[in-house]
Amino acid sequence: MVPHLKRLAVLYNPENKSKPMDFAQTREAANSLGIKVDGFEAREPQDVDRIFAGFAAGNPDGVSVLDEAFTMINARRIVELARRHGLPSMHSFREPVDAGGHLSYGPSQSEMTAIATTFIGRILKGAKPADLPVQQPTKFELVINLKTAKALGIEVPPTLLARADEVIE
Repeated sequence: MVPHLKRLAVLYNPENKSKPMDFAQTREAANSLGIKVDGFEAREPQDVDRIFAGFAAGNPDGVSVLDEAFTMINARRIVELARRHGLPSMHSFREPVDAGGHLSYGPSQSEMTAIATTFIGRILKGAKPADLPVQQPTKFELVINLKTAKALGIEVPPTLLARADEVIE
C-alpha cells in the first residue's frame, strides 16, 4: 500500500497492558521487512500533539496506531494530525478510517459484539465467567479510505481494493 515505507511511527498507550507487547511484535514484524520502527507512547491527549509535532525530526513514512480506548477516544485528532503531516495511518478498527484514517485491518466489531452479547447472556442466565471458553474473532475486515489515499498521493493497487471488505470513496 505504501511502497516507499522505510520508517514507521507506532503510536500506542502503554497504560493498556497489552500494548507494549503489541508494539514489540509490530516492531519485530516490520524489522523483518526492513522497516525501521519508532515507538511513541501516548497517555494523554496532549501527548498526541507533542508526538506529531516531533515527527518532523524523525521523518516517518506512515503511522500505525495500536487502537484501544484512549486512541479510539482521540481517533479524530490522531487522524487529523496524520493527514496534516501527510502520513498514511493504519488502525486496528474501522472507526478511525471512517473519520479519515487511511486503512484498517482488524477483527470485525460486529462479530466481537455478537460474541460479547452471547457471553453476557450466558452469565445473566447463571454461567460462571471462569467456565466460559475463550473465543477469538474469526472474521477480520480490511477497510480502505480511498479519499484519504488520493489526498496523500497514494495509489491503491486494484488487487488490494478487490480484497477490501469496504472502500470509502
